[in-house]
Amino acid sequence: MNVLDSSCWLEFAENSLIGISVEPIIADKKRLLVPTIVLYEVFKKLSSMEGSGYANRFIRGMLTAEVVPLGIPLSISAADISLQYQLSMADSVIYATTMQYNSILWTADKDFDGLPNVRYFDKTQQ
Repeated sequence: MNVLDSSCWLEFAENSLIGISVEPIIADKKRLLVPTIVLYEVFKKLSSMEGSGYANRFIRGMLTAEVVPLGIPLSISAADISLQYQLSMADSVIYATTMQYNSILWTADKDFDGLPNVRYFDKTQQ
């Protein structure tokens, strides 16, 4: 299974080199998980940049993958992960989802670089 961090979804929306790189991962909807916090972050950013109409259309595409809600076990796991790796709330929820489903996290967020099950895109190398 695969999880894309908000950074990769936004790169995909911008059609950047990273966005093009993650396109096959996004296309494989049967193996793609979307944490609800990623929906929040992507919608918020795209609404502020492009307007809510564009953000709604983009989110509809994300909803064709399996959306993972933030329930009690995932919340507790995310809190533990936040303490262990010094991650923000959103990042810890995303990473907890990745670990709960034994997935790969694809990200351009430096905060995840070096963590297990993470494939990090260094934007400075693009």
